[in-house]
Amino acid sequence: MRYIGIRSPQPGNRACDMESLIIFSARYLFVVPIIILGAYFFIQRRPAQKRMALFAVPAGLLAYALGLLAGFIYYDPRPFVSEHIIPLIRHAADNGFPSDHTLLAATLASVGTYWNKRIGLILWIFTILIAMARVYAGVHHAIDVLASMAIAIIAVSAWHALIERVGHTPHR
Repeated sequence: MRYIGIRSPQPGNRACDMESLIIFSARYLFVVPIIILGAYFFIQRRPAQKRMALFAVPAGLLAYALGLLAGFIYYDPRPFVSEHIIPLIRHAADNGFPSDHTLLAATLASVGTYWNKRIGLILWIFTILIAMARVYAGVHHAIDVLASMAIAIIAVSAWHALIERVGHTPHR
């Protein structure tokens, strides 16, 4: 088996520092978009919060359901299984398609984009960082994270189109 990246036990080594950043990002960075969108939600007035919740919750559930369906339809073994590498983080040797971390972040970014373009842009930057970290850490292939982003965009856009069609515009 070969390792991903350069493993160096010396703190202060740039490769070691970069791997630590990748490991942190792959494991925990998904929490930042939750905090950002949550903070944006809580600074809104009550009517806007209600509209946001009535938009975000069903859109998130739809994205989750589509992600589950996609995972049943397509199986992609994780890179550490198919390529016989040692990942930077431990993970179960299950289906890597789609990436749950990226799906969550992309769904939050898609929802955030409908409410505030700047917040959406910031959330998309975090989503891309999360996706890159998951791939570099050896727990996902690029197709897993790209599909997660596509699923999120499709789910949120479909939900948005549906509620606009029935006359309940989710915007302020």
